[in-house]
Formats: sequence, structure tokens, C-alpha cells
Amino acid sequence: MTTSPTTILFAGGGSGGHLYPGVSVAQSLARLLPSMTPLFLCTNREIDSTILNPTGYEFVKQPIVPPKRTVSGLIRFWRGWRQTHDVVKTILRERAPMAVLGLGGYAAGVAVKLAKAARIPTAILNPDVIPGKATLHLLSCVQRVCCQFDSTRDHVPAGHQSKIITTGCPIRSDMTVRIPRDQAARHLGLDPLLNTLVVTGASQGAVTVNQAVLESLKIILRDQPSRKLQGWQILHLAGKDNAESVRAEYRELELPAVVIDFTPAMLDVWSVADLTVSRSGASTCAELMALRVPSVLMPYPFHRDNHQMENAKVLMKAGAAEILPDLKQRKANGKMLAPLIELLLYDAPRRNRMSEAAGLIAKPDAAERVAQVMLELISQNADQ
Repeated sequence: MTTSPTTILFAGGGSGGHLYPGVSVAQSLARLLPSMTPLFLCTNREIDSTILNPTGYEFVKQPIVPPKRTVSGLIRFWRGWRQTHDVVKTILRERAPMAVLGLGGYAAGVAVKLAKAARIPTAILNPDVIPGKATLHLLSCVQRVCCQFDSTRDHVPAGHQSKIITTGCPIRSDMTVRIPRDQAARHLGLDPLLNTLVVTGASQGAVTVNQAVLESLKIILRDQPSRKLQGWQILHLAGKDNAESVRAEYRELELPAVVIDFTPAMLDVWSVADLTVSRSGASTCAELMALRVPSVLMPYPFHRDNHQMENAKVLMKAGAAEILPDLKQRKANGKMLAPLIELLLYDAPRRNRMSEAAGLIAKPDAAERVAQVMLELISQNADQ
């Protein structure tokens, strides 16, 4: 690795929710500071390479793994932490970065802590309403915490309130305005003349979301067999491991559906979306607001702090979304979802109101706001 005084480190990964905001900030920083070289310190998960390879940005896979409450799990975490510590220390020495931006999660911690010890400016992204354990652990190591929602302040200890800045959740600059519908439909193999219901469980798919939608459609078709979802088609992002089984169920239902495992081209997806059923991860919420997509949100139910529910509540209170608690059971979820889906499919004025409400709470310039925070930290450090 060559020495570059303009390197900025982006530490974190393991999911699109961590990496996409970092990529967006890197793009904004490149416009504001053309000499800047981003370097991502990510994880060994396949999704990280899938997201970062198309960007052309340099990235280093950290050996660190998520901690698990077993003896073997803790040993693996400790070994990974020690190896990551050595990797990051070498990078800090060779690259002399101007700043470090933590992207959240376990893969952000080592770089942020070592940067603070080296007196390198540090900040962290916190796009969920409720800060994760890693973010709370790193509060004493960072100078700024860039949050998506004002309500995050209620979940941060008083001694760190001054570090909180509400920037919004960074999304790519090309994700702020929809592209022409016919163009997006052509890219996805859809009919531009039909309304589109988008189903997505985020970058890795979600089994319970897949099952809930399929079950709800069975109920709707059973109760209204002549309708056949008239005027609608479905785009279903099912996840790599589930796409084939989901595709088979749509064939049985005889519904017009395009099923894919994952696409990085979410601008195409949201540009054709007239309604979506999705999780409520932070990045997803930011994109839904910026592109004004009416939504039924099924928050991820397996996390202890239920942080996606708090994200979803922000959109629901604004009138941009409906919430369907994920009961983790196909039939129960489908039974609750069916009447809600049927209502929204055939109530265009209501969908239009939800779309307008989403736009009112959007912060499409969040990436630039975070980039400015990083530049201010760099400037302040240079003056010291």
C-alpha cells in the first residue's frame, strides 16, 4: 500500500445497511475534496464484495467476526479482533488517514478506537433511531455522531448529546430523483404500463417477508378470484437462498411477477414502485422517503432492541407508511397483511398522500451533510 495523505477510512460492513451510506459519503467527499482516496475496512461477508466491487473503491477485508455468547464464539471473536487490530494498525501507519468514519456494527470498532488513540479525527454514522451496542460503545471515541432521526437523542447518554448531529441517512446522489418509469421497467423486465408492488427484505432477503406476501396474495385471490390483482405486477427481491422457491409459488398463483435474489440497482426498483412491502432498515427508510414510495413496513423482529420498529414508527407517524408487526409465522402474517395490501392496491389517492408525506420528511442531501462534518473535523485537526 502506498502512502496517501488524503486517505479517509470507512470502517464497517456486513450488510448493505452499513456499507451503502458509507459509499454515498465517499462519493460526496470525492466531489468536495477531489484529492481524497477512500479506503473501506469491511468484513469477509460476500455482500461486502458485492457492494464495493462495482464502486472501484479500494477495500480491505478485516478478519473480525461478530461476537457470540459461546466459548468457541468468543475465542473466534478474540482471534479476529487481534488480527484486525494488527491490520488496522498497519494501515494507519502506512496510509496516515486524515479521518475515520465508522459505519456502525462490530466491524467499525477497531479502526475508530485506534484512530482516536492516534489523534485522528473520528465520527460515526448512526442511521437507526436506536443506537446499536457498537455505536454506544464508541461514543467516547468519536467527535461526532451523524444521525438520521432527531429522536436518536432520546437514546444517547446526556454526556454525549453535544456530539449528535441530525444529518439524515446518506444515500447515493442518484437515488434522490426517480428515473423515467419506462426506462427502469425495461432494466428490470417489467411492464411500464402496470402498477408495481415491490417486495424486499433488503440486501439479503427476508424469509418471513417473502412468506407473508405470498400468503396474503393467496388469501386475496381466494376471496377475489376474478380480480387477479388487476392492473398490478410484482417485483420481488427474495434473497439469494429463496428466489427459486418464491418464483415457484408465483407460478402456482399465476401472477405476473419478476423474482430476483438481489440487485444493487435500487434506483430502478424504487422508480417503478407504486407500493412496497419491506423491512425498515435505516437505509431502506431513507430511500423510501427520498423517492416517495408508499410502504407497508415489516420491521425485523429478531433483534433484541427492535430498532427497525422505531424507524418504522417515524414514517408511520408522518403518514408515509403502515406498519405490520412480523409475527414470524406465515399464516398469521399473511392474514394480517392481506386486507392492508388489498386496501392500498386499489386506493390510489391514499397511496399519493403517503408518497407526499414521505417526501416531506426526507433528507436527500444527507451524504453531503456528513461529508461536510468530516471536512470540518479534518480542518479543526489541521488547525490544532
